[in-house]
Amino acid sequence: MCQHQSPCPAADSADRESARLVAHHPEQGWSLLCNGVVLFEDTGELLPDGRCIAPQRSRGTTQAMTTA
Repeated sequence: MCQHQSPCPAADSADRESARLVAHHPEQGWSLLCNGVVLFEDTGELLPDGRCIAPQRSRGTTQAMTTA
């Protein structure tokens, strides 16, 4: 249970990524949040109940090249 004031969002809430960092390991590509969520560098998540959240990759925009 979170001891922070104001409490961190629960692992099953939509804003779970805004919980405070407990451990940060950039050399390994992951961070542990106060609510038990493991965040990965590729934006994937592992929830405390074992569920995985797939990485949220933005769709790149393509630029058209024109010739003069």
